[in-house]
Amino acid sequence: MKDNRLLPIIDGSASRREFLYGLGASLGSVAFSTLLADELQGNRTTATNPLATKQGHHPARAKRCIFLIMEGGPSHIDTFDPKPKLSDLHLSRFKREGKMQSAMERGVRYYVKSPFSFGKYGQSGADMGTNWEHLHKVADEICFDRGCQVDSVNHPTAQYQLNTGSRFGGDPAVGAWVTYGLGTMNQNLPGYIVLPEAAFPQGGSGNWSNGFLPVNYQGTTLRPKGSPILDLKPPAGITRDHQKANLKLLQTLNLAHQQQHPSHQELNARMENYELAFRMQTEVPGVLDISNEDERTQEMYGIGKEPTDDFGRKCLLARRLVEKGVRFVQCFHATWDSHDFIERAHGALIPQVDQPIAALIQDLRNRGLLDETLIVWCGEFGRSPDNGIRGGIAYGRDHNPHAMTMWFAGGGVNAGHTIGATDETGATAISGVHHIRDLHVTILHLLGLDDNKLTYFHGGRFKQLSQFGGEVIQPLLG
Repeated sequence: MKDNRLLPIIDGSASRREFLYGLGASLGSVAFSTLLADELQGNRTTATNPLATKQGHHPARAKRCIFLIMEGGPSHIDTFDPKPKLSDLHLSRFKREGKMQSAMERGVRYYVKSPFSFGKYGQSGADMGTNWEHLHKVADEICFDRGCQVDSVNHPTAQYQLNTGSRFGGDPAVGAWVTYGLGTMNQNLPGYIVLPEAAFPQGGSGNWSNGFLPVNYQGTTLRPKGSPILDLKPPAGITRDHQKANLKLLQTLNLAHQQQHPSHQELNARMENYELAFRMQTEVPGVLDISNEDERTQEMYGIGKEPTDDFGRKCLLARRLVEKGVRFVQCFHATWDSHDFIERAHGALIPQVDQPIAALIQDLRNRGLLDETLIVWCGEFGRSPDNGIRGGIAYGRDHNPHAMTMWFAGGGVNAGHTIGATDETGATAISGVHHIRDLHVTILHLLGLDDNKLTYFHGGRFKQLSQFGGEVIQPLLG
């Protein structure tokens, strides 16, 4: 028996927008793959448009989310959580007390100090490495959280847990849950868009999967090089009149077939997919064409110069997408997996993202969008205060699931504050400690959704993003 308190439970027929979900081949094939996947899985819904805008469970602080994922695990110790004690312990023997040593901690290991200097910025006195030259300017827009922990030290499983709540893959991504719960604000664009690197993060497309939710909610990836969507433009010589004639012919044939098989509901959905693909040929290019932005804006994001061009384009595109009504955008940047030479590795990575991220915050603020747009910055875990020194010079850091820093801006967060804390070496969170599931619950809460009510019946039970429940990180709320 359906529990009406568990909302939104959505069952319904295909919508005109299904063609975009499951994107990975071409515009023409998506319509077929989506419909066939639904038919095989039995996920056909009864609502005419499962991506229509929906009401949340409570008043939302944010309408949309931009999730900035630094794949590989950035070091909190070398970015936003300074540890002066490591200077005193530098190159002394490391031993974790009171716990069984992990594989990474076996053998001779040494404490490693940060090669970067730190300062306090903004009226809030936020701790940041001095090499974050642009983010300093928006320090008072940010809430830093040093208390988050995860369960895995392996990249694929940690990425899955960050993105889906499960370490094992196959579950819906947080962006899929958000669009399932709220729909999209623009019926001509996907509700959930992913801007990956050329090489997908470890775990691949499972990081933005719809999982057991209907395929409508899968993240739509935009290719980082070349045309963002393959086959978006019709072949040479095929005019819009040709396409209209083809659609009319298909409609005539489908209507005739439908009269013979009135119980087959997929025909209408197929026609709607083709019609939407036809419309998108004129709408999508304008949204994705950042050359429409003025020179000053592009310069602000660092577009057209190195090392900021690549991530600057992603951040600017993320702003354009949420401005047009996309509900959830993920931007990946890789790779922060710095086991060796942390100074060289992080020293090169920070300048790639520093200016674009600061510009994103400033641009959203200038356009009156920041208060309704939640920005999240994090990796899949933090880094250790120690490392096995190779040749006496490879000062790097290993994976650390016990401590990490993530930060938030906009969307009703407690800007200008730092919550949670790690111990004197940054090895583990000791105050304001929260599991990653609490991050997910908090994101949903800020967007007006209750994790305990946002459920989907699958495998004999109602499932939710947090897996088994979590709590809102109250100090994070403004």
